Amino acid sequence: MAGFYKANIGFITEHAISADKRRYVDSLEAPRHYLNADHYGKNPFRLIPERWDDAVIKYSEDTLDKYGTVPWSIQYQYYKLVSAFKGHDTTGILTASANLGHYVADAHVPLHLTQNYNGQLTNQTGLHALWESRIPELAAANYNCYTGKARYIENPLKEAFNICRASFSEIDSVLRVERLLNKTYPAAKKYAMIMHGKKPIKDYSADYSLSYQKLMRGMVQRRMRSAILSVGSYWYSAWVDAGQPDLNKLIKQHLNAGDRLKIEKEEMVFKGGKIAPFDTK
Repeated sequence: MAGFYKANIGFITEHAISADKRRYVDSLEAPRHYLNADHYGKNPFRLIPERWDDAVIKYSEDTLDKYGTVPWSIQYQYYKLVSAFKGHDTTGILTASANLGHYVADAHVPLHLTQNYNGQLTNQTGLHALWESRIPELAAANYNCYTGKARYIENPLKEAFNICRASFSEIDSVLRVERLLNKTYPAAKKYAMIMHGKKPIKDYSADYSLSYQKLMRGMVQRRMRSAILSVGSYWYSAWVDAGQPDLNKLIKQHLNAGDRLKIEKEEMVFKGGKIAPFDTK
């Protein structure tokens, strides 16, 4: 598996953000990236049914779409990957892997599990980019991203909910720590003009960002490491569930014009603007 993915690392890297791009053409794409768990109460994971059909019966499909579907999106892409492995479909494997990796990583971000996703409800607007973009930009080069071997996931949907549950438990710290730092940090040094590409923009200063990271005791690195292991484990488990097909035969297969067109169409029209149904049995 390592050989197959390394041989196609360029494709995976390029299409890791395809799910974000689909937001501009698919109005139902955004909910696949989050779950506003706190909408369902203080202990939401005691209330939200894990099976999609059961959740629809309890809350309605419109409600689920409104407040996020990331755990079911993970499940859906997982079984797409299993199917692609079974079919020895190189393009399908790579596309589903990139999409699955994106949703799994999103589920590891605490701010993807709350209605206060950008700190906008607590006068902390901008917190989302600070946590998941600014800090990694400054510090990720020094993170230890070696997480050990992938593990087999017995129940992909239950695992997705476990990931969401762990992220949800960190939300209070994410918000509380930044509030405390903001109270004690010199206001004039909180922001700075930062070059993004060729354009200078106002962003959190490096000192403020790294001070926040320190006060969170390395939470961003821990969640990133967990995401890396989870993505690899989902890929590995899908391969196992597909019967462990020989990937050596697929490594040298290059994408032809038809494959590229297939991917472009999927990115522009993702299931006709609808994922359905999530349950596979």
